[in-house]
Amino acid sequence: MFSHIMLGANDVAASKAFYDATLGALGYKPGVMDEKGRCFYMTETGVFALTSPINGEPACHGNGSTIGFSAKDPDMVDAWHKAGLANGGTECEDPPGIREGAGRKLYLAYLRDPSGNKVCALKPIK
Repeated sequence: MFSHIMLGANDVAASKAFYDATLGALGYKPGVMDEKGRCFYMTETGVFALTSPINGEPACHGNGSTIGFSAKDPDMVDAWHKAGLANGGTECEDPPGIREGAGRKLYLAYLRDPSGNKVCALKPIK
């Protein structure tokens, strides 16, 4: 459904360190910087990117917005969470664990990235 997701970052280098660590815990390669100072994580299914806002204003998080990354198993979710905390991320919501709702069971964890964007890693549980 999506071709790419681009997030605003106040400090692209700090955000790159955070996402290199968290996405690395999920098996993805480090982001690649371009000549405009943007960072791109290319995958077969889409692109995740970081940039300073084009209008020169500070980046800010979307109230009610969350970007979720798929994990292969709960251990990867825990590794993602730990890597994020060690690389400038901050806790938000409940600790990593199982959540149930709408007939689904998920193992997930939430963090805020260095610019305050809410992100999560999750694995559906059968």
